[in-house]
Amino acid sequence: MDAPRHFLDIDRLDEATLRHILDWAAALKRGDSPDGDARPLAGRTLAMIFEKPSTRTRVSFEVGMQQLGGHVVVLSETNTQLGRGETVADTARVLSRYVDVIMIRTDDPERLDELAAHATVPVINGLTDRSHPCQVMADVMTFEEHRGPIAGRVVAWSGDGNNVAASWIHAAVRFRFTLRLACPEPFGPPPALLDWAKAEGGDVTLVRHAAEAVAGADCVVTDVWVSMGNEDAETRHRLLAPYRVDEALMARAADGAVFMHCLPAHRGEEVTGAVIDGPRSAVWDEAENRLHAQKGILAWCLG
Repeated sequence: MDAPRHFLDIDRLDEATLRHILDWAAALKRGDSPDGDARPLAGRTLAMIFEKPSTRTRVSFEVGMQQLGGHVVVLSETNTQLGRGETVADTARVLSRYVDVIMIRTDDPERLDELAAHATVPVINGLTDRSHPCQVMADVMTFEEHRGPIAGRVVAWSGDGNNVAASWIHAAVRFRFTLRLACPEPFGPPPALLDWAKAEGGDVTLVRHAAEAVAGADCVVTDVWVSMGNEDAETRHRLLAPYRVDEALMARAADGAVFMHCLPAHRGEEVTGAVIDGPRSAVWDEAENRLHAQKGILAWCLG
């Protein structure tokens, strides 16, 4: 039996494979299935495991799988034996006998890796505290719809160097664009991740001032300051306030630059209402493209 095609992180796949997935996603969005089959996953079943609350991930995966002709089973710790002490490995082995692909949204990236290590069907990373690859695949797709090929362009991140920022770092290396991250010192991305990007030849830099990161950028991205599980909200708000994306900061970006945010957003905190609801915002296209990018991922995982 061939090894399953897992989609665990952007850095674990090469550019050609990632581009193939996005090409599939774009074709499916146009209603033009590359293999001529509008429902290529008919008879297939996706199991989704949620250890964290979700709106976009749950709805986009469920609707996407159904549009491709497949079925969905939704699981959580409260309604499975995972919440009663069954191991992730045993869960992987059992689910592999019932379903064709598994998506998991979890705090702990080690649980994702354990699931993939023991599953005999593809496993998809729906989000961990370390990364959010499905989101950033949708983000790259959205950028290219608005501004053309992302290779050689400049993306600026302003705010917390969190799991979404980590996947942007992976994407910068694989899709060959410049990424500038502006983060306060306590909330920068892991040094090992920046070292990886440098070793891979990526154009990724960390700066302390948002204005420096955004200057001339083709895309400006941010995320919430306080995510699920974060503590010290007051400290986070104080240190991240200078990284708020407002109209003055967006004015430093290139003409035609787009603003993106993975949502949910807190207007008046990480971004002002004038920016996220303004003419440069691509957040609703970005949210829609979670559906299409994940359809491309599902189609690739299942061959």
